Amino acid sequence: MTSLPTDTGTGSAPPPGCPAHQPTREATASGLPVLYGAEFAADPHATYDRLRADGVAHRVELAPGVEAVLVTGYDAALEVLRSPYFSKDARRWTALAEGKVPADNQVVPMMGWRPSLWFADGERHLRLRASVDDALGRVNPHQLRTYVQRSAAQLIDRFAGDGEADLVAQYADPIPALVFAQLFGCPDGLTARMASACSRMMDAEPAVAHAGGGELAMFLGELIGVKRQKPGADLTTWLLNHPSALTDEEMIHQLVVLIGAGTVPQTAWISTGTMMLLADERFASDLTGGSLTVADALNEVLWLHSPLSNFSFVYAVHDHTLRDQRTGAETHIPAGVPVLISHAAANTDPTLDVDSGQRAANTSHLAFGAGPHACPARDTAGVIAEVAIEMLLDRLPDMALAVNATELAWRPGPFHRALTALPVTFAPARTSSTEPSDASVGESWNPADAPSSTRPAPISTPRPPGSAPKAPRRWWSFLVRSRPGR
Repeated sequence: MTSLPTDTGTGSAPPPGCPAHQPTREATASGLPVLYGAEFAADPHATYDRLRADGVAHRVELAPGVEAVLVTGYDAALEVLRSPYFSKDARRWTALAEGKVPADNQVVPMMGWRPSLWFADGERHLRLRASVDDALGRVNPHQLRTYVQRSAAQLIDRFAGDGEADLVAQYADPIPALVFAQLFGCPDGLTARMASACSRMMDAEPAVAHAGGGELAMFLGELIGVKRQKPGADLTTWLLNHPSALTDEEMIHQLVVLIGAGTVPQTAWISTGTMMLLADERFASDLTGGSLTVADALNEVLWLHSPLSNFSFVYAVHDHTLRDQRTGAETHIPAGVPVLISHAAANTDPTLDVDSGQRAANTSHLAFGAGPHACPARDTAGVIAEVAIEMLLDRLPDMALAVNATELAWRPGPFHRALTALPVTFAPARTSSTEPSDASVGESWNPADAPSSTRPAPISTPRPPGSAPKAPRRWWSFLVRSRPGR
């Protein structure tokens, strides 16, 4: 049985020769594998492979001084996500409660308790989850597509004539916030404020992220006040009028959950999906031949590059033994230690019987979690990502990577698998004739005003990308328009 002590100090050393605990160049003095830094960001699966050699759950370091248990096996992840013996209540985090993890640590904003459905159990979770499920169930998918198309057209218009762009900062980063602003029913002139606050809240710099979170909370409080006076056909109004009778504080945190789950992961999904379409000859040739769709490519991303790579924090209610069903090896998980599910490692578990040639059509991945806390906005997220990419392919059919795919950098940190930039080139195109509306992007949203970590990186003189597929892309716009059911 593997022991996972709760001590976050120096403690006893891991067993010698254990491949999962051999220090890498970025390992801590104690020898724990780390889920942060340039080495991990460049190749996280190398870390997951080392961990798998030692079982299905492992002690890791999420940030300097912050230890957790990471579950890497697919079956073990399902067990934990569905088990009543694990709680979402982050107030059970012993190291944080005892001050061993400072409240201003960089991972606490993602992991610290809030009065939202994400950190609730039992009846309270059912009450909060019902309000979100019912509100999302009222979203008209055709209206949602319109929101995405309108936002996409306006964003693309801003760089279509330039012949080059960074699709992370100029497109994939702002579009989810802009769509959610419309879903929330933001009054005229407030959409850009929400988009800017979301961008700041997700910034890698803790001070900027803290300020952005405060701005977003103030904005949402103002929005809730407006909707109490002038209700509409939007998520905010539906949540306010739900029988669960949410308080204003609960309302703010419910909306924050939707924004948090629908922005950075959505940005990663859109940008990584676009990268795969541009860099993977298999997808490009199949798309031009008509056998695969944008949705298929997006599903492949969820298997190989799960946007929320390590997430779904839980805490054992009592000390718990997790058993490897294949080997019989047991891992002791003490109460009070954060347990994270590695969606990325679980989805690429070599023991998982998933044909790599059929991943595009297989939806049994854990990218959206599982159990009672599975993502409630899976369908909404899928529409946003698919339509956003279709709009790009339709408007810029000759788009290509401006650098080799191997030169692209990934955002550091334990939670997300996201590109820092996606530079592309294309033939300059005309702007669309889309008319702005009350919920349009607005001239006040400018990528140059975003925090430094999200601004477009300067793009060098274009050169032929070595990773670009050879198949001609002039067919993509035809394929987008001819999709069944469109």
